[in-house]
Amino acid sequence: MKLRETSSFLAGLIFGLGLAIAQMTNPAKVLGFLDIAGAWDASLLLVLGGAVGVAVVAFHRILLRPHPLFADRFDLPAKKNIDARLVIGAAIFGVGWGVGGYCPGPAIASLASPSWETWVFLPAMFLGSALQKITFARKSTIRRAQASTPG
Repeated sequence: MKLRETSSFLAGLIFGLGLAIAQMTNPAKVLGFLDIAGAWDASLLLVLGGAVGVAVVAFHRILLRPHPLFADRFDLPAKKNIDARLVIGAAIFGVGWGVGGYCPGPAIASLASPSWETWVFLPAMFLGSALQKITFARKSTIRRAQASTPG
């Protein structure tokens, strides 16, 4: 295995362990955090605050480099505007997280100690992702065909 793949694997492993230690892989814990009007469990606020603090400092310093350690360039999004697709996707993600108690990273990390919820959530997540890609690819093809058709 190459150095880039090995470092990606180790970073993912550390990320997954952090999610498990912080109990982000426990849907009941996450739902308790999201229930601000009920029996709110604020403990994940420390996890979130720590992650945001580290990310703000680390990303600023990392992006000052000419390129990542194991790649030729940074793969940053070129699109900067907020559009309907982004807002709708964020809303669907938020509702799914609030209903299921999982987001993608912790759901995948939950495979280390799977429950029936994990086995329901993950296929649904991958199916939703595939449907989005198919739908977006189809719309892009239609737009290109319309643009190339003389008027």
